[in-house]
Amino acid sequence: MKKLLSKKQWRLGIIVSSCVLLILGLFYFFSQNANTNGGVFKESISETKPLPRMEFGFPIDSFSVDRHEVRKGETFSNILTDRGVPASQLFAIAAKAQDELDLRKIRPGRIFHFYTSKKDSTEILKKMVYQEDALNYVLIHLGDSIVVERREKEVQVRNRRISATIHSSLYRALQEQNVSLDLVMTIADLYAWSIDFFRIQPGDKFAVEYEEIWVDDTVFVGAGKILASRFYHAGKEYDAYRFEKDDLREYYDLKGRSLKKAFLKAPLNFFRISSKYNRTRFHPVLKRVKPHLGTDYAAPSGTPIMTTADGVIERSGYTSGNGNYVKVRHNSTYSTQYLHMRKIARGMGKGARVRQGDIIGYVGSTGLATGPHVCYRFWKNGRQVDPLKEDLPEAKTINEDHLPAFKLLTDKYSKRLDELMKREFMKEMDLAGMGTP
Repeated sequence: MKKLLSKKQWRLGIIVSSCVLLILGLFYFFSQNANTNGGVFKESISETKPLPRMEFGFPIDSFSVDRHEVRKGETFSNILTDRGVPASQLFAIAAKAQDELDLRKIRPGRIFHFYTSKKDSTEILKKMVYQEDALNYVLIHLGDSIVVERREKEVQVRNRRISATIHSSLYRALQEQNVSLDLVMTIADLYAWSIDFFRIQPGDKFAVEYEEIWVDDTVFVGAGKILASRFYHAGKEYDAYRFEKDDLREYYDLKGRSLKKAFLKAPLNFFRISSKYNRTRFHPVLKRVKPHLGTDYAAPSGTPIMTTADGVIERSGYTSGNGNYVKVRHNSTYSTQYLHMRKIARGMGKGARVRQGDIIGYVGSTGLATGPHVCYRFWKNGRQVDPLKEDLPEAKTINEDHLPAFKLLTDKYSKRLDELMKREFMKEMDLAGMGTP
């Protein structure tokens, strides 16, 4: 029993000794490795240099920088002469810059940035930048040779989602969302074939996911592409999804039909509508009831008028009733006419071929008109009809090969639009006192 116990103790002593040796070995290994890495780490920190400060794509640490805001009445020549630029160099800069920048048209409020070398006691100008806006600028290198470059700042793109209910106008609804107001025209252009924005009503709703363009992380440039949109108008939903594949850049509805159709909904870019199609309209000039076989769109005099579809000009001229007018034949079925123009656009005579969206004239009040507007008339099979009630030719559908990718895209965005629109309807219910208590 004594011998057996001694044997167990002997084995236990060997195990404990082995463990101690292993622990000591590991401790030595890791402490050496930590010291080595620590040395390298310290050395790498000591060798790290601060990143150079950058402006307009080049380092500026070696320059003294002066910024000058153009004042009213100042010229490019005045500004550079005040900085000691000799006349010979001034003329050379003007000659080199003429393809990139019209130096005669520099605008008050724009910024010049001047860079002189810190190493040069004479403070000779080495570079200059004319900043046209938040995104675009012209960089001029001054040295043995003059180099002029037109550049854009690197941009950051951020997606944003908004929704709103229209109470007075689309413009006001977007303004209340604190978004770029150029989004108004982007939305109007997107739905130009589907919605007549002159007929927007209180209670119409929309939801949009779109891109915002920023520079320098903090400077907002403007709205970019609309990625997906839904517009609720007159009890009907109009979806739009941007689909990009290879060279294809197009908007489609949920069923894969292109938003671009044969006819635009209106010949103007979104002003208020003044009077709709009406066969019992009291004519304000003739002072009698006279059928008004067209749709009047009021707009400031001189507003461009667009042809709503491809075609050939059938008539162009003046009559005492129509004033200056243009009539376009689109095919064997449809024709359109545009009346009361201030003037007809150059080249828009009989026989001229036009494309959808081409400017054919300008809003006026010639002929029997009480104020500036365009009267838009629409013929189908030789009979004048109300274009706002016509079922016009459908658009092309997406290629079948693209349908799987398009389905994935619409599944993603339609869920987001559903949530946004649901939020708008819930807000309206709450305002009406119909929300959940």
